[in-house]
Amino acid sequence: MKSWPVQDAKARFSELLETCLKEGPQIVSKRGADAAVLVPLKEWERLQRSAKPTLKDLLLADEARVDLDLPRRGRLRRREPGELV
Repeated sequence: MKSWPVQDAKARFSELLETCLKEGPQIVSKRGADAAVLVPLKEWERLQRSAKPTLKDLLLADEARVDLDLPRRGRLRRREPGELV
């Protein structure tokens, strides 16, 4: 992957885009630090598909993907039948 300073990327955007399409992702740096990546659309779509699990994958997973902050049971008094709210 080639790194392009932001000034060059702005001034030579067409070249940056062509290089991206021919050679793959290109890094854009700002003040010497990597800041962004220009990626061909097909590769971006592939990455997006692989990053999102299907519902089937979620349901069959051995562990939860997120921790839920659920209230503890038994802390609140239950209403009696016929009790008004």
